Amino acid sequence: MAMTQERMRADLARVLRMPPEEIGDEEDLIDLGLDSMRAMALLTRWAEAGAPLELAAVAEKVTLGAWWALAQRAMSSRRDA
Repeated sequence: MAMTQERMRADLARVLRMPPEEIGDEEDLIDLGLDSMRAMALLTRWAEAGAPLELAAVAEKVTLGAWWALAQRAMSSRRDA
């Protein structure tokens, strides 16, 4: 399955046990209940799907919008390499 922002939202919703539509692009994911263990599991899953994200980068701003921007850059860098 291709990495998309909606896939990221669905993965987050699954681990947070909430409907995807309740996760806005600028919602603080920690406030929604995301912890470090679940975040690491998601990062591993997304890296396997072709969107490797660095923990330090995702820790700077913990929102779906920020993470999707990082994923887009990572996927673009991989294509350009």
